[in-house]
Amino acid sequence: MLSMSRKGNCLDNSIMENFFGLMKSELLYVNRFDSMDDFKRQLADYIDYYNNKRIKLKLKMSPVQ
Repeated sequence: MLSMSRKGNCLDNSIMENFFGLMKSELLYVNRFDSMDDFKRQLADYIDYYNNKRIKLKLKMSPVQ
């Protein structure tokens, strides 16, 4: 994937790489999924948790707040 900046900074993808790293360690590697639909349902629940309920320790609030 090409960077949106001219130089091609690897920092452009750091937010998504951080999210995918957390998602894999907190959802993918610790659960067993019965089907693709089960995975999609749990992924949607995880994204809801990640955006609305997870407390970021530095901020002491969720990303939505």
